Amino acid sequence: MLIVGLTGGVASGKTAASQVLKEEGAYIIDADQIARELVQPQKPAWNELIRAFGKDILQEDGSIHRKKLAEKVFADPKQRKRLNQILHPRIKEEMGRRTKEIGQKDPEAIVVIDAPLLVELGDHYEMDKLIVVTSTQTQQIERLKERDGIGPEAALKILSSQMSLGEKVKLADFIIG
Repeated sequence: MLIVGLTGGVASGKTAASQVLKEEGAYIIDADQIARELVQPQKPAWNELIRAFGKDILQEDGSIHRKKLAEKVFADPKQRKRLNQILHPRIKEEMGRRTKEIGQKDPEAIVVIDAPLLVELGDHYEMDKLIVVTSTQTQQIERLKERDGIGPEAALKILSSQMSLGEKVKLADFIIG
């Protein structure tokens, strides 16, 4: 089994790249999707997020209001660190479980771990290969505005909170951009 990390900045095109790899036969494990599953109402991570960030991050149906949570964590590095402390161990555990399950079914599999914070959290060292998806800051801002319905200032705040693509590119085995 070959384990490939796929990372890049927010709104850099990782989803499009993972879709192409999936069409070519790779198994995709999407860290963002796992995170969404983990924070469903009444799950342990959901409870912990409410304790850490307050009930004002909830929508009327009890689900996490991702935009409100993002406003809190991208405005304060300590809050962002707390979010990562709550979610990352759970995401990592689930990615490991899914990878093992795929390996048992298909020992020759190519498994792509699509995770935006792969490098920041040091998980790229566990990958056989690392692909970094790049785009211009202008493209990222436009995609964030369209995808998340946020203004340019909020988009810049998100981008400035992340490791530069240049730093990630230095670690890459392959670059898509």
